[in-house]
Amino acid sequence: MSKPKVVVVLPAYNAAATLKQTISEIPRDVVDDIILCDDASKDNTVDIAKDLNIGTIIVHQENKGYGANQKSLYAKAVSLDADIIIMVHPDYQYTPLLIPSMVNLIEENLYDVVLGSRILSKGALEGGMPIYKYIANRLLTLIQNILVGHKLSEYHTGYRAFRKEVFTQIPFESNSDDFIFDNQLLSQIIYHKFRIGEISCPTKYFPEASSINFRRSAVYGIGVLYVSIKHFLQRTGLFKFALYTHKK
Repeated sequence: MSKPKVVVVLPAYNAAATLKQTISEIPRDVVDDIILCDDASKDNTVDIAKDLNIGTIIVHQENKGYGANQKSLYAKAVSLDADIIIMVHPDYQYTPLLIPSMVNLIEENLYDVVLGSRILSKGALEGGMPIYKYIANRLLTLIQNILVGHKLSEYHTGYRAFRKEVFTQIPFESNSDDFIFDNQLLSQIIYHKFRIGEISCPTKYFPEASSINFRRSAVYGIGVLYVSIKHFLQRTGLFKFALYTHKK
């Protein structure tokens, strides 16, 4: 069996201070290509990306949002014939050193999607996650597991590996351009019965790491509940949403 093509995608926004460190930990014996999408950063993220010889750099001339950033990345990765696509945040909140393990779980056909979970161990609190975010994470995850009929340790990690079929079968382009994109995508993945695995992932919270404030966190939480209710209505047949249709 031939080696799968592994592509790492980096959704970047003001990542100049941490990009070099993130790139330095990406195992190039496993990863074939790196794609960075800069969402109109106000710093010199793009210049640093060029200096680091990142294979493909996409630049949004205006800020489109975290979800829109991912849409550009996944579409480009599929166009480059990636077999496994791994999203790593370039703010160094998650270590790229777990990439080989995540790739192996997909390559060996154990899972279609692998999430780096901050909750499986004590990584979240020990890494400095604010206590209000930890409590919200646990409450939202409990509600989501009930509504979507699945069981994950968390739905909110930004460290994710995917088999390419996720993006060729699910209409991810119709999702939000904002932070709720992550949750919509997981909801679609669960509904379409892709197999999801999780591995324990340490995380770091520090001034240079990207994070949304309390107000935006509250808006995100409301959005998560809305997505979960829609998933419940879809899976129980009470209502149908275009979000869950297969690509044609």
